[in-house]
Order: sequence, then C-alpha cells, then structure tokens
Amino acid sequence: MANKDNLSDKMLRLTLRLSHGRLSASVGDPQSLGSIVYEPYEMNNGISPAANLREAFQRSELLKSGYRRALILNDAPVLIIPEEEYVAEEADTLYRYTFRTGGSDEVVCRQLPALNGVAAFAMNKDLLMVIEDHFEDIRLTTLCEPVWTHLYKRNFMGSRQKLFAYFFGKQVCVFRFGQSRFKFCNTFDVPHEQDALYYLLFVWRQLGMSVEKDELHLVGEVTEDGWLCSQLRQYLRRVVAVTPQADFRNIAMAKNPDIPYDLKAVYLDEEGWQGIAPAETEHGGTRL
Repeated sequence: MANKDNLSDKMLRLTLRLSHGRLSASVGDPQSLGSIVYEPYEMNNGISPAANLREAFQRSELLKSGYRRALILNDAPVLIIPEEEYVAEEADTLYRYTFRTGGSDEVVCRQLPALNGVAAFAMNKDLLMVIEDHFEDIRLTTLCEPVWTHLYKRNFMGSRQKLFAYFFGKQVCVFRFGQSRFKFCNTFDVPHEQDALYYLLFVWRQLGMSVEKDELHLVGEVTEDGWLCSQLRQYLRRVVAVTPQADFRNIAMAKNPDIPYDLKAVYLDEEGWQGIAPAETEHGGTRL
C-alpha cells in the first residue's frame, strides 16, 4: 500500500518532465482518483529551454495554478557513482570529465539509497533559475530514477538474471542490478531500431549473460509484436516486452499511450515512489 505522506504530496507537488524538445506538467493521485492532470507543452526549438519554460508558465493553465512544490524529472546524461566511492567535492570534476558540459550547467547529485549509489547529472543554470522563481520546494532527479526504482523490485521476481532496457525519445537506458546496486547502467542514442538491437546484444555479451537462461525486459516505447522484439528473439530465448497495464495493475492511467513510462512509475508504483517524499538536502539532490 502506498505511503499516505507520499499520496498527499502527489496532490500538492507538480511534476515537470524536461526532455529533449519536450516539456510536460502533471499532478494528481491516480491510485486514489484514477487519473492525473497531464499537460504536454509544445516546445519552440528556436529559443532556449529556459525561455520555453518561462513562456510555458505564461500559457499553461496547470503551471499558472500556483503550485509551490515541484518534482523535476530531467533528461540529462547520468553518471552512477557507487556509494562507497562517492566524494561530494570530487563529483563535479568527475562528471565533467565523463560528459561534455559547459559553464551554463550545474552538476546535481541525487542519492539512490536502495541501489547504494549516487546519480550525478547536469541542470542548465538558467532553467534552474526559472524553476526556483516559481517553486519553493523543489526535488531534482533524473528522468530514469523512478524507472530504476520500480524495476528494481521486478528484478527479484524469479531466480533468473535480468537485463532491463527503458526506451524513451530515441534513447534507451540499459541497466542490470546485482547485490543491491547497479551492475551496469548506460544510456544510448537509438535513432533506429537496428541501433537498439546492436547495443542490447553488445551489452548482453559484455555482461556474460546466458542466451538460454537469462531474461531481457523491455519497457517504454517498444511493442511486443514489433520488429525489435522479433529480432531479439532470434538471439535470446527470454525477451519480455512489459505492458504498462499489467505492470501497474490495469489502472486507467497505465493504458494512456501519451503518458511516458517514467511518469507512470512516479504515480503508479504500488509502494509510492520515494523520490516524491521530502529529502534532507536543499533540492532533494546535492547541488555542487
């Protein structure tokens, strides 16, 4: 059963989902009310993300509603740091060494207690300033965190080893768990399904997974009867395309194809996704 504090917070906290060329706002408690208010916003590629967000606050009815709490799901490259190796003073340098970032980006670190790690990612400073101008209580996290947390529980279903792949916006986040932590986590650009096939089989081989015994679980923008699944099944015996309806108890919101899987994981996880709960740090993530 979902934590009551999390449910009440869902009613008061607006979720902003920021991804490449896309922006959406949502709020609600679908586990109690059956649905959420979900409002996608058409981005203008001719102006900056920060300018787009400022404009959205003037036009969007949901954003003009006066919410003071916000959960920000940010689609940016993520560096997973094992908890025992995390040093706050070194995380900024480590992230900038791994990914190309400019002076306009600020590195944020998000604790992942269930996975014994820290997720480091970048936020545009101008974008962050717009968010801070409109909200008092802000939680910053990566777009994939609710997916990791939700699928981590699926990892314990059965005794077989599992590799997970989350498809979103011409990208795929591929990850595997083991011993209460990530064994592997990386995101690849996949403009074509052939690219996804290559990366998935490459990672499968790199991790030494069994073609006969282990399982590949696909979620997000992928279909059971699509080309990718049929090709994967030529190489791997156990390929599972997870349907949101089955994954989230057939709640009406789960059937909506326009709502991304990561948002469904935020609102529909049975135990209540803990990322919405108040955090000890200033923004639910350490700003470096």
